[in-house]
Amino acid sequence: MSREPFSAVDVIRAKRDGVVLTDDQIDWVVDAYTRGVVADEQMSALAMAIFLNGMRQTETSRWTNAMVRSGERLHLSVDRPTVDKHSTGGVGDKITLPLAPLVAACGAAVPQLSGRGLGHTGGTLDKLESVPGWRANLSTAEITRQLSEVGAVVCAATEGLAPADRKLYALRDVTGTVESVPLIASSIMSKKIAEGAEALVLDVKFGSGAFMKTLSDARTLAEALVGIGVAEGLKISALLTDMSVPLGRAVGNAVEVAESVEVLRGGGPADVVELTVALAREMLSLAGLPDVDPAKVLASGAAYETWARMISAQGGDPEAALPKASHVHVVEAPESGVLASLDAYAVGVAAWRLGAGRARKEDPVQAAAGVLCLVKPGEPVEAGQPLLELHTDTPDAVAGALAALEGQYAVADSAAERGPMVAETIRG
Repeated sequence: MSREPFSAVDVIRAKRDGVVLTDDQIDWVVDAYTRGVVADEQMSALAMAIFLNGMRQTETSRWTNAMVRSGERLHLSVDRPTVDKHSTGGVGDKITLPLAPLVAACGAAVPQLSGRGLGHTGGTLDKLESVPGWRANLSTAEITRQLSEVGAVVCAATEGLAPADRKLYALRDVTGTVESVPLIASSIMSKKIAEGAEALVLDVKFGSGAFMKTLSDARTLAEALVGIGVAEGLKISALLTDMSVPLGRAVGNAVEVAESVEVLRGGGPADVVELTVALAREMLSLAGLPDVDPAKVLASGAAYETWARMISAQGGDPEAALPKASHVHVVEAPESGVLASLDAYAVGVAAWRLGAGRARKEDPVQAAAGVLCLVKPGEPVEAGQPLLELHTDTPDAVAGALAALEGQYAVADSAAERGPMVAETIRG
């Protein structure tokens, strides 16, 4: 039995005492945890030490690199520039659905390896699985072929990508160490770097419906993410975007797909269109295609054609009817005036309780469950007018959704002016 070059206890003690870990210590502990030499309880202690004492940017970059090296790295041999987008998650955040085919229709290749939802934020794969026949799991060969033929693929990460992150992510979830910026940043970036795209645009959310509640916290995370990308030689930038109210009008799975198709057909809510086009511009700029106007491509219908080909390539029927909920409960406006506020987090929790999300990663989701925001903040409303529609296949879930929404929306004489959708852009 070969002797390990470090002791897990020594690495834990070092970080507990605020010492900067060496590259060799980081490389070893990530590799040893992946191999099972470092036990879960030891990595839990190290994660808590990192949570409490933080990491320097150099440590976070090395930690990320070690997690990338714990598995395979995709080498995408396609004849277009490759660029991806990652969102830190929000309520009604269906942007990947119109964005990937739009950027592909503009001439880039978009490899979107996505995840499932947990808690109040929805998962892209859950949304797409509401399309009849669509499948999330593709082989590396299928991903490469679809990128070459269609220009866009949205699918689950292959098992071999960043296995260290998969183990550590599950551990953080049950040890109270999720909210550590170095661990969040390295988790996000290890998967994105392993995915093999040449450029990456980050959509870092702030506000009640986001993981980071303040612009300042979102900026801290964005700077950490961009710093890792720069260290890895990625072309990278981050947009800091507002998630204080739900994005668009649909929150759920099938309802968000339907809204995304509206956008791809030239309609849809203005905020979804605005953010989709803003992210597309940034992606095309990093991909070396700054002269292509994504707004014109979206209006032309080319992005919808790419969407249909992308869905068909993964076994889905883009023309099939989407699932409809068996029960719809309408929430009416309590008085006349203007909808002054609608809390994004409350809407996300309501959709989750209706069946659109999951409390544990093994829980099933309802394709048709969700919330439709018929009125958004700043819009006029009459007393008794439908304000929200709660969609579910389990009527008993409505009470819990209503409880989540209680006191979380208000009608007044006027609504406060909202800031810009994109508050800041940080470039590498």
